[in-house]
Amino acid sequence: MSQIISTKDVKHIAKLARLKFEENELERFTTELNKILDYIHKLNELNTEGVEPTSHVLDIINVFREDDVRDSLSNEEALQNAPDKDYGHFKVPRVIEG
Repeated sequence: MSQIISTKDVKHIAKLARLKFEENELERFTTELNKILDYIHKLNELNTEGVEPTSHVLDIINVFREDDVRDSLSNEEALQNAPDKDYGHFKVPRVIEG
């Protein structure tokens, strides 16, 4: 494993993220981040010629229904089971006190 990220780099990243690490945590994160970067470098060695870029492994299609215009409920129908209504609106308890 070649060390690409130093402990100084991890301290800088932690400062930007407003994180505080103990010295042993800094060493652990330095090692882990370098392992991640080594793996990425290994993936870069793969021959991807002829492989199309994709955002999903499977071909996904939209399964939503068509957006057809339909009649909606009338105001009276929407309010018919409301426990309390006033002037054509649902009446609810006040939430914000002022």
